[in-house]
Amino acid sequence: MTWRKTKTNSIKFRIALSTDAFLRYYRGSARSVIVRAEDGRRIQLPAANLRPFLLSDGINGEFELSLDENNKLLNIRRL
Repeated sequence: MTWRKTKTNSIKFRIALSTDAFLRYYRGSARSVIVRAEDGRRIQLPAANLRPFLLSDGINGEFELSLDENNKLLNIRRL
């Protein structure tokens, strides 16, 4: 068996989204969240991917997302 190492890219971003604002995503009236990466790029990602980070005061903090060589989202983690 041959293992092929895949190249991954990571992008860091900050987000400050109140619980009320996230409810629009949760209810389905908005499906994507657009954030500004540290390097200035605008990143659009499905709101559902941020649900695990929702706390009583919303989603706040610095995050890093990992993409595969085709720019498909692999995971998001809080830094």
